[in-house]
Amino acid sequence: MQDFAYAKQKAARQAGLADSHPLPDNREIEAALREYQGLYQSGDQPGELRLLREVAVKVMREFAQFHPMLVGAVLNGTANQFSEVTLQVFADDPKSVALFLVNRRRRFELAERRVRLGDDWALVPQYLIDVEGVPVSLSVYAKGDEHLAPRSRPDANGPQRARLAEVEALLGS
Repeated sequence: MQDFAYAKQKAARQAGLADSHPLPDNREIEAALREYQGLYQSGDQPGELRLLREVAVKVMREFAQFHPMLVGAVLNGTANQFSEVTLQVFADDPKSVALFLVNRRRRFELAERRVRLGDDWALVPQYLIDVEGVPVSLSVYAKGDEHLAPRSRPDANGPQRARLAEVEALLGS
């Protein structure tokens, strides 16, 4: 599950805990996930992560005109075979991304994602595509939002967004 808040709520419901029961913060969950992966997935997870990052680089190159940024589990290193590549792209008009996909004869699904922009919440269009059997989501932000720093999270472990050169550097290390 990619969304820790949703996962925590679901786990609390399944455990029969009250809403007021203290839950672990995202940093604790990510640390436990890394520990689990180190114990039980150390043979497979690094290769799966590398494959996902390679797909991310491929898509980021293809969508370069939209200034893509990688976010989520593929960036922070906790992704596995069930993870999706999550990219933020930036366009004057979200329809230009759809037109780009149509012109390249790519199948896609359109959805919306609720995101935090500054102090407000907004719905942004999200295009879901498949690249070499890997699910990829492209959340489309306004071009002016490109330079907004993501809301800092005290529980964040490492960068929250990465451009193509940074993702290529991750593959090189």
